[in-house]
Parts: sequence; C-alpha cells; structure tokens
Amino acid sequence: MNRIFAAAAASAVCDPLQAALALRNQGRPREALDALTIPGEFSAESRILRGDLLMQLGQIEQAAETYGAVTAENPNHVYAQGQVGACLYRLQMWESAAHAFEAVLRLDPHRDDLRLQLADCLLCLRRFEAALACFDECWSEESRRRALFGKAVALQLLRRFEEAEKLYERLLAIDPAAEEALSNLIAMSMEVFELGRVQNYSQRLLEINPQSTAALKGLTLAAIERLDYAAGARYFHKVLELDPEIMHPPAAPSDAVEYRISRKIFDSLEETRRKQKFKTARASQSA
Repeated sequence: MNRIFAAAAASAVCDPLQAALALRNQGRPREALDALTIPGEFSAESRILRGDLLMQLGQIEQAAETYGAVTAENPNHVYAQGQVGACLYRLQMWESAAHAFEAVLRLDPHRDDLRLQLADCLLCLRRFEAALACFDECWSEESRRRALFGKAVALQLLRRFEEAEKLYERLLAIDPAAEEALSNLIAMSMEVFELGRVQNYSQRLLEINPQSTAALKGLTLAAIERLDYAAGARYFHKVLELDPEIMHPPAAPSDAVEYRISRKIFDSLEETRRKQKFKTARASQSA
C-alpha cells in the first residue's frame, strides 16, 4: 500500500497538472499556480486550470490571456470562451466581453447567466434596444428577477418611463425591499418632476434604509419645492453627513439624473439650520 501511495506522489510530482490540482484542493492556489509554471507545452486542461487559479488570485488580465490561448486553438471551447467573457466583464472591456458572451450563446443558447452579463455589457455600450431584447430572451426562473430589473433599466434609459415604472413596481411586488428599484423610480420621477412620486418613493426607500442618500435627496427636493425649508434642511444635512461630495460637481460628464442644490438654496437651508439650532439651544436653557 505504501508503494502505491509513493508511486502516486511521484506521479504528481512528475505531472505538473496533477500536482497543481492537489495543491488547489488543499487550498493552496499560489503554490498550485507555481506548479504550472514549469517550462514546456501546456495542454488545454493545464491552461484552464491556470486561468482558474489566476482568477482566484485576482490576476484577471493574466487569466484572460490564459483562457484566450485556449480559445485561439479551439474557438468552440465553451468554458474557456465563457471565462474570457467573465474576465473582460470584470475589466469593464464591454465590447470584447460582449463578443465572448455571444460566442458562448451561439454554442449554448440556454446560458441565461451569460445572457444577463451580455445584456449588462450592451447597457454599458448604450445599445439599449439590444439590451432590452437580450433581457427579454432570459427564460429561466433563476434569471427572472435580474432580467426584470434589467428590462426596467433599459426602458428607463430609452425614456419609456411608464413601461419602466410598471416593471419596477412588479419587481417591488416580488421584493418590497428592492432598494435599486426605488432609487431608480426616484431618479425617473425627478426627471419628469413628479414631486408626489418623488415624495412617495423616497419615503418608501427611507423606511427600508434610513441611510439612503437617494431617499434623502428626494425628500430634500420635495421639501424645497413645497418651500418647507425646515424639513428640507433636516434631510439635506443628513445627506451631507453621509455624502459630503454632494456640494461638489461631478469630475466628468454623466448621464445620471441628479438633483443638485444651488448655492442660493444651500444658503437658505443653512440659515434655517442655524435658526433651528438656536431655538433648540434656547429651549434647553429655559428648561
């Protein structure tokens, strides 16, 4: 029996792939990767394992190159092609990632996990109609919630606000605590200046997450437009505590819908805040 174990150990040492597999199974990915760096011809299996280890270690660019070596020899290697896409997706190389996901879906059209990532890439590439169609093609139960959210986002970006709102509300019926859906509903309502909806969605989001800056910004806007500076000051200074950058303009152009407080309004809120603090201090002294 000992001879068998010794022979197996010797075989693992002589075979870098087996040695690397053994080390990975022991939770030693760095040593497993080192075992695969022995010069020589690499099999597809060795390259795949090397790519997996590089991803595990956070070396995404190197992982993409390693998986790419497999797909260069065999474009129909579904796993390697999918992993190339996953790496490029993490590197935010949206166009290249989309091509990799499309290649996989041609070979295996039932991969909704990759279809969702493809649709995300299309959103980032501002190909909103294509993204909407891609989300709509998702069929599995596991993908339903994310696909529903993605379709709503695509419709919002296409400015089809009524359709987007209906889908966000469907999502909230499934998951009443879906903060992203409420945040996007607030942004949409701000864009069309529906203050009643801004107030409603902001209040709903604040009940779920009292630290939500999106909710507090929405309530600030609604209060200011009602000329209720006392409430606006309370909400706005809470936002300032959570996000001091709110008073600074964005460094680069953005398509995000944002409500920014003007200097005049900010001064009014500050004056209201000072008066509130003065009244509180006077009340404490009188007590």
